[in-house]
Amino acid sequence: MRNFTISRRYARALLSLGKEDGNYLQYGEELNAFSELLKRETQARYILQSPIYDFASRDKLLKAILGKAGFSPTVNNFIQLLLTKGRIRYLEDISIYYAQLTDDLSNIKRAMVTAAVRLSDDIIQRIQAALKEVVQKEVVVTVNQDPSIIGGIVAQVGDLTLDGSLRTQLKSLKESLRRGEGV
Repeated sequence: MRNFTISRRYARALLSLGKEDGNYLQYGEELNAFSELLKRETQARYILQSPIYDFASRDKLLKAILGKAGFSPTVNNFIQLLLTKGRIRYLEDISIYYAQLTDDLSNIKRAMVTAAVRLSDDIIQRIQAALKEVVQKEVVVTVNQDPSIIGGIVAQVGDLTLDGSLRTQLKSLKESLRRGEGV
């Protein structure tokens, strides 16, 4: 994150509003949708973030985008506040931190599972259930494919990494054999 303090402050402020009216999950979805929109529409992002363009032009562009997006008034006002305060460039980081906060509120952990081959839905559900037992929270699994791990899986949940890859086992075996050669 580019500026953790700013991102955290704004994410917490929006979450506070969302908890008051019970729409914090919707606000997170809308914030993420706008962040993804700016990732895709690089020219709009550049104009909104660039001080080269005068504020009135940037504000007009933002209002046009928000008018078509159909977001809630709270999120519209929040995004307009970011532009007014010169914080629109932190939107992606704010969205990421907001998602972490809502996950904490919902007792959810996100897991990244890396496998050498495509995993079936049944295997993914079994991995998800095993990780749920380990972290004692609901787990949302995202699966990546990486043939370089040769076989097995690597699961990462927060700071916890469970490495059952064949690549790591082969490295471990190689180290054991090296230590054994000197004996």
